[in-house]
Formats: sequence, structure tokens, C-alpha cells
Amino acid sequence: MQRNFGKTHVLVAAAFLVSLGLLYSYFRNSFSPISFCQPCIQPGNDFNELEKEMEQIKAMKHSEHCKKDSWKIGELLMQSGLKYAQPSTQTGRTDINAVTNWNAPLVWEGTFDPVVIDAIYKKMDPRVAVVVFAVGKYTRFLKAFIETGEKFFLVGFNVTYYIHTDRENEVPKVALGKGRKITTVPVPSANRWQDVVLGRMKWATLTIEKTIRNEADYLFMMDIDSVFYSRVGAESLSRLSAVLHRGYYKNTPREKFPYERRPESKAYIPAEEGDYYYTAAVWGGYLGDMYKLVKYCFEMSDEDAKNKIEAVWQEESHLNKYLLYNKPTKVLSPEYLWSDYDKVPADIKVVRISQLVKNYAEVRPNGGN
Repeated sequence: MQRNFGKTHVLVAAAFLVSLGLLYSYFRNSFSPISFCQPCIQPGNDFNELEKEMEQIKAMKHSEHCKKDSWKIGELLMQSGLKYAQPSTQTGRTDINAVTNWNAPLVWEGTFDPVVIDAIYKKMDPRVAVVVFAVGKYTRFLKAFIETGEKFFLVGFNVTYYIHTDRENEVPKVALGKGRKITTVPVPSANRWQDVVLGRMKWATLTIEKTIRNEADYLFMMDIDSVFYSRVGAESLSRLSAVLHRGYYKNTPREKFPYERRPESKAYIPAEEGDYYYTAAVWGGYLGDMYKLVKYCFEMSDEDAKNKIEAVWQEESHLNKYLLYNKPTKVLSPEYLWSDYDKVPADIKVVRISQLVKNYAEVRPNGGN
């Protein structure tokens, strides 16, 4: 039924809106503004306090970690006048596969132009965090890692090395490039190397919550007993980048991957499932996605411990379980983590990062066992 509105109705509506505006003006200063992405937990130096904070973080949902959208890869903009080789649709490497079956890039030397990709990503200006652990005698590897990182790792980008160590006095003084710095994070010592490995996820989760969340957009987890031998640039960046393990990337059938095969473990993967086997010595991604993955590895390891089981390769087993069902958006070839122990095959055109030869019995707290 059609209704008729007169002048009286209009005046009443106008008066109502004016009243709402006056009420808003009166009360708006009575409330504190909502603040996103501030630290949920205040810093503390005592490890017992840190343990309490860890329990709070475990109870926190990922959505509560940071409500503000984090940095993301934006438009692929490039400045005019840049000189680079013309790309081809007809030529390229034929000895390797450069794409996964879920259509993510599989990155090898010769599948990208470093001039182009670095120029594009530098315009986005991401702040990159590198989380490493140098516990006990592993502090001896810090100098070479940082010095070679300054020479080859994301040169020209803003990078912070977050060094977790129980020997802060042994962190070396290294000349750093513009926009690059070192932050030292104290952690307790360990009696077993396995405890150092398992503890990495716990302390990394805590450091992200307390510090990194306000200082970085992108995060890499790396092993400190490694060095950079060649350029690692923006081609490594994506929402979630994983590195193929050098020992299982060629013709290893999935049932032979060293996945956790015991159903009692949270890292269990059935023999008939699997894409690739990824190393836990180098992996990276958007800060929010890495927080979710790091916290997952910590929580699953903790669940295993409660059930009196330890995954066969600690957090690497949980990492592989996660990445099987949450596909990485970029897979990096073993160029991004080789080993000085191994001969370099023909398909590895350049070794970018490599694990050093070392006496495990001497550097590990429990003699490497």
C-alpha cells in the first residue's frame, strides 16, 4: 500500500539524524582507538616468563595474531629504461621441470632474469627477516653466514638477521650494507641437538609474536651452518617458498621419501601420498603465512612429545606434512640448499647456498647422536 510522507515526517527524521551526530561527537573520545598488529605480549627477559608467554601464544588463534593485512607481492611494476635480455617463448632449459603439477614455479638457474625480477621487487620494498639459531658451538658459523649473506643474499633489500643464541658475546661484528642489521635474541642452551632443532619452532614463534611482527613483511628460516656461494634474489620470494632436498629431488619414488611413517605421529604421511621432499634448512614466505607454518610445526611437535613420540626428522617431518596439504606457491631447486659434502651434478648450474662440512660429534651437544 502506498504511503504519503508530509513535511512533519521529514522534520522528525532530520532531528533524529542530528541527535545521532551529537551523541557520536560526545562519546567518541571516551573510547580508545582500536590498534592493529601491536604486540600481544610484553617483552620479558626471564625464561620462565617466556615459557608462560609461549602457553598464551599456543592458545591464540592465527586470526588473533595480527588482524591487519600483511605485506603482499603487489603489481609487477618495472621502471622504464632498464636494460635486459629479451625473453623467449621458444628457448629455455630442457633438462629440468620448471613448474609443479599445481602450476607453481619451480625455480632453477635460467628460468628467470635476475635484473628484471630484482628491479620489480625492489619497488615493493619488502622488509625481510632471516631467523637463524646459533646455540652452543654453532656460533662459530655466524661470521661466514653473515659475511657471505651480505655479499649474495637479497643485496639492496632491507634485511634483518635475527640471531637466536645462548652465547651473545660470541656474535661477531660484521660490516653490514645499508638497510641491514642484526638483532640478537637470547635462548637457553640445550643438551641434545634434537632439542635445538625442536626448540627452533617454539622460539621462532615467540620472536615473531614479540618482535618480528612489527619489523618485517617477509621471513626466511635458515640453518646457520651454511654459506652463500652465489646470488639469492627476489626470485626466491612468494607467499610460501619451499626448497627441494638435494637427496631426493631426481628419481626418488614418493614411498621412498623419508617422511614420518608412524601413524602415531602428527607428521605421519601414508606411503601412497607425497609430492616432493623439502628441506627444513631454508624456507620462507609472507610473515603471516610463515607464522602460521612455524607455529604449526611447534604445536605438532609439542603434541608428539605429549604422546611420547618424536618425528623422525623433527620439524622437517612436520614441515613436509604441512606442505603436502598446503601447497607452496613457489618451489626452489636444490641450488638454494646444496651441501659441501656432495658432488654437484650437471643440472645444478649454480650453488647458491650450501651446508658446510663439519664434525658433528664435535659441534653438537650430545656428540651428534
